Amino acid sequence: MRTIGTQAKGIRLPIIRRGDDLVEIVVKSLLDSCNKEGYSLNDRDVVGITEAVVARAQGNYATVDQISADVSKKYPNGEVGIVFPIMSRNRFSVQLKGIAKGVKKIYLQLSYPSDEVGNPLITLDDIDREGINPYTDTLTEEEFRECFGSCIHPYTGVDYIDFYKELADDVTIIFSNDPKAILGYTKDTLVADVHNRRRTKRILKEGGADIIYGLDDILTEPVDGSGFHPQYGLLGANKATEDEVKLFPREEQVFVDKLKERLKEETGKEIEVMIYGDGAFKDPVSGIWELADPIVAPAYTKGLEGTPSELKLKYIADNIGEDMTDEDLQQTIEERIRTKDKDLTGQMDSQGTTPRRFVDLLGSLCDLVSGSGDKGTPVVLVQGYFDNYGM
Repeated sequence: MRTIGTQAKGIRLPIIRRGDDLVEIVVKSLLDSCNKEGYSLNDRDVVGITEAVVARAQGNYATVDQISADVSKKYPNGEVGIVFPIMSRNRFSVQLKGIAKGVKKIYLQLSYPSDEVGNPLITLDDIDREGINPYTDTLTEEEFRECFGSCIHPYTGVDYIDFYKELADDVTIIFSNDPKAILGYTKDTLVADVHNRRRTKRILKEGGADIIYGLDDILTEPVDGSGFHPQYGLLGANKATEDEVKLFPREEQVFVDKLKERLKEETGKEIEVMIYGDGAFKDPVSGIWELADPIVAPAYTKGLEGTPSELKLKYIADNIGEDMTDEDLQQTIEERIRTKDKDLTGQMDSQGTTPRRFVDLLGSLCDLVSGSGDKGTPVVLVQGYFDNYGM
């Protein structure tokens, strides 16, 4: 039996510039790492590449002016009601600048007590203390401030109400968890939430909105030479400079398939490849859910399709091992693993092994390993992920 199971290694790359051949850089960096650190590559290893460097190499960027040009075409009346934006300097500040430049008037509807991914304005205790019903009550900015005062984000130190007002010349802010609340101010709407955007659009349509777009409908094609994303538009975009955002990478599947092919040429191994963005996990202290991208893994090779089908070893050991020797118990468990059903749905032996998709689990692992700061490891090599105790 091997003594090591799954390993994840952050692979350092040079600083990626627009126009770089990222496939060749990744192949070279990975092989250099193998030679210098003394390990080898195997079939069914997984190479994850963060979406940020893929988009950077592609030059998939857009400026405030380019965002503004698309917005102004979509909102000819010169006003827009933005519904449920994430409270983030990284995720929404430049986008809001572009929207504000494309219209004359903005109505901004914030959800409360937090945004979609858990960034807090206030707490549930605050709401209870004031006797407010977050399911039905809509508050103006004045009413919200009267109840709750300053709303400083506990980790960024930013009051996002003030921050967003500074980015737009004429903005009216309201607080409501009912998408239709915005229709009391304008019928021209822009849905800004990420994971519930389809539901929000449906509710607005049923409520009588005249114009309904989402961030995923802005910059779905080039505008004045901009980058774009045909499926996600501005969703998944990150702040690059004060006047520019980096969009989600395009032609993602072409990239992962090409990289897999080059790795096979260089190593002879069937190595799986994926692009990953935010991991899908929630911080237990802050309550913030990390996934602000529209999807964890925008592209991956076919070998990563599916979900795990795993036995719960500790449950089996507790139920069959009391009268066995250590050797017999190990052999029995190994045999149970080798002969397990491909689909364990509903079986007690698999309880507690939530069948999330491989790419969501691997993407979360890669995101934790690479981090979002200064580690300099935008590529992650995962080895032994598909091994088990019986191999």
